[in-house]
Amino acid sequence: MAVLDEDDRRAKPVRHAIGEDLSALSIAELQERIALLSDEIKRLEAAVSEKSASRGAAQSVFRI
Repeated sequence: MAVLDEDDRRAKPVRHAIGEDLSALSIAELQERIALLSDEIKRLEAAVSEKSASRGAAQSVFRI
């Protein structure tokens, strides 16, 4: 029996593919994916807000 080193024992990052079959996942795994996707949605919304603010500032400079 081989001894696992620390890298082998680390949890693999949770990844989610849109449209993936979810039937084999446990409730805990589904909840992890919900948290992962919620964080990603927040990150995307922040990027949209930043781009909107930049766009608005640029438009105000070039208005006549």
